[in-house]
Amino acid sequence: MERSAIKKISIRLVPFVALMFFVNYLDRTAISFAEPNGMGDDLALTAAQFGFASGIFFLGYIVLEVPSNMALHRFGARRWLARIMVTWGVVSLLFTWVDSTGQLYVLRFLLGVAEAGFFPGAILFLSQWVPGRHRTKILGLFYLAQPLTTVLGAPLAGWLIGHHGLFGLEGWRVMFLFVSIPAIVLGIVAWFYLSDRPAEAKWLTPAEQEWLTTKLEEESEGKTGAKANHGKDALKAAFTNARVWVLGLVYFGFIYGLYALAFFLPTIISGFQEQYDTTFSVMDKAWITAIPYLPAAVALFFWTRHATKHGTRTWHIAGPAIVGGLSIPLALYMGSPAATVAVITITACAIFAALPVFWSVPSRFLTGAAAAAGIALINTMGNIAGFGASYFTGWIRDWTGSYYASLYVVGFFMLLSAVLIISLAARDGRTTDQVAGDGDGGGDREPVEAAR
Repeated sequence: MERSAIKKISIRLVPFVALMFFVNYLDRTAISFAEPNGMGDDLALTAAQFGFASGIFFLGYIVLEVPSNMALHRFGARRWLARIMVTWGVVSLLFTWVDSTGQLYVLRFLLGVAEAGFFPGAILFLSQWVPGRHRTKILGLFYLAQPLTTVLGAPLAGWLIGHHGLFGLEGWRVMFLFVSIPAIVLGIVAWFYLSDRPAEAKWLTPAEQEWLTTKLEEESEGKTGAKANHGKDALKAAFTNARVWVLGLVYFGFIYGLYALAFFLPTIISGFQEQYDTTFSVMDKAWITAIPYLPAAVALFFWTRHATKHGTRTWHIAGPAIVGGLSIPLALYMGSPAATVAVITITACAIFAALPVFWSVPSRFLTGAAAAAGIALINTMGNIAGFGASYFTGWIRDWTGSYYASLYVVGFFMLLSAVLIISLAARDGRTTDQVAGDGDGGGDREPVEAAR
């Protein structure tokens, strides 16, 4: 029955939520494809202005992150995630007609406000459907959408940009038009397709519903927030938990690296033309941008499978952080575009391998409204990193004339993540699962050794 229930969730629920995430991430990062393909020239953007436009999204997101996740816990994921998708789809559609830097700033801020709570809400939603021993696997399948967004989204964006003149619009405006509509459609579908909890899922048998509900209730006992009946109690339980703040700082480092790549990789690739005296078409640049993310998706899949099978250990998170922190500054010292992209691929693999494993940790010691608040708080700190990576990468580029110093900062924050997660585990001399207070440990597996 366990195998059957988890299989149904993996097939029926996870792909749809991952598709929502795919569209979410594509809309969020579409600006990175637009800037080097006409928008930067049309709006006369400097690197710092582009970085600020990319990063101000996260300020809007941060403002409503925790309240949005608390609302999701109260009103249910089906209604709230559907509402978020339709709202951000409408705002994203307005980018089609932006014609000044000021308008760009306003719309990016509003896009962040509209999207607030989607990602932590999706993490919370999926975590509430499966027992702890299956959570890393389920979140890994969900997280595949993020690297695949670039693998598929970069060529799609390049293809749409190539339709310059359609409806009398510049190519980058055509791209914004057609990547926004799916969000609105999916939001409407989500209202009817999703169920808030296993007990409401008609596609599960009564026995499967009962097993999942009972198992999840058993796991919630003894976790932080289990006795928090009111919003204030849940917020206090999450905000006074030291593990939440340390995990937020760990996540900060990973997200700083993720968005430095997401927003500036297309621009760096465009710079190859002058640096190496070569020429790339729009589709050439789109395909080159996609290269690091396909191996990253493969690395993510097998890394999460290993963590699921053997139990999440400290090095499942710290190891990729160290690899990413050391590799990213080396990228711009390579002697050719191929070598540079190869090193960036290593960094992308490291970041994406660690993220779904990381997100399996908070729900191991938080439950209920406290989990909603704690996961949102951790993601808020990541979004602060998203703003910092976007703005300061561009600002340092304008100040120094190159991306070398910017990528050293990225490497520093990723190495800091490794130090923090190792320190969190070493404090009790345990594995990451056990540090997080997971009474289940590795599920049916034997307890794993203390991390060294």
